[in-house]
Amino acid sequence: MIKDPLYYAKILLFGEYGIIEDSMGLSIPYHFYKGKLLKSEDNKDGAHRESNQSLQEYFQFLKHSYESGNLPCELDLVSLENDLKNGLYFDSSIPQGFGVGSSGALVAAIYDQYCKNKIEEKDIQHGENLLKLKGILAFLEGFFHGKSSGLDPLICYLNLPVLIKSKSDVGTVVMPGSKEDAQGAIFLLNSGAPGKTQGMVSLFLQKLKEDGFRNLVRTQLKKYNDECIKAFLKGDTKPLFENLKELSKLFLENFRPMIPDKFEALWRKGIETNAYYLKLCGSGGGGFVLGFTQDIEKARHLLKGEKIQVIHQL
Repeated sequence: MIKDPLYYAKILLFGEYGIIEDSMGLSIPYHFYKGKLLKSEDNKDGAHRESNQSLQEYFQFLKHSYESGNLPCELDLVSLENDLKNGLYFDSSIPQGFGVGSSGALVAAIYDQYCKNKIEEKDIQHGENLLKLKGILAFLEGFFHGKSSGLDPLICYLNLPVLIKSKSDVGTVVMPGSKEDAQGAIFLLNSGAPGKTQGMVSLFLQKLKEDGFRNLVRTQLKKYNDECIKAFLKGDTKPLFENLKELSKLFLENFRPMIPDKFEALWRKGIETNAYYLKLCGSGGGGFVLGFTQDIEKARHLLKGEKIQVIHQL
């Protein structure tokens, strides 16, 4: 019998691309979108059928990984296969290709419900357990992206904010409270089209082979990104927005293929007016972009016509 907890979306507030080169990262659950595993005996609904088919392909990957001795955890593949025959599907409102963890939530659900020796939330107080869990989930999500850090399914599984200080230093963290009467906000803008994570990451890894770009990522991107995280967790808005501006400029000048075309002018306008700053949300190329502002009404005015989704008040 399948229990039906919800697995929420996630948002990487800081760290996109930088964490590949050991920058810090801060990722949070986002409860606006969610998914859960369900069974539909008739499977007449097209979306249910499509999800079931995708899960069957994922099952073949898991089965092959088990048979080749590569599966990093003990999954109940017999139960999973039986449930798939009985119409198992992932009922999800999380948009795919938008940088908010659609595959991460699915992987978290499969691990949570079919792993026989899973690492529970109570076990993650020990740093090595959290890193071990992240490694397991990275392998399980690799099917969807070719390569995964394991961070997205980790957030979706734990439903807790996670701070990545380095590849070997990961821990849960307390977020600053969202201030209800605050003028400042973190928000999402929707490009209207999904991005292609694998293609964007491949492009980034190719660019890393250039000395100049690699140096930029390891110095400037790391510096602005890490300072943003430190200031945000302290609730210190002045250095947060000073570094956000530099981060936004750096992305605009050096990560242009990752910025959806429709947002280039708005991205520039934010920097020029200081009314808001935009940054990537996930790998980019489509999906959502993240915005930060100290005056949400002013940002709404300048972004008139765009649907603004506030995720946290500053």
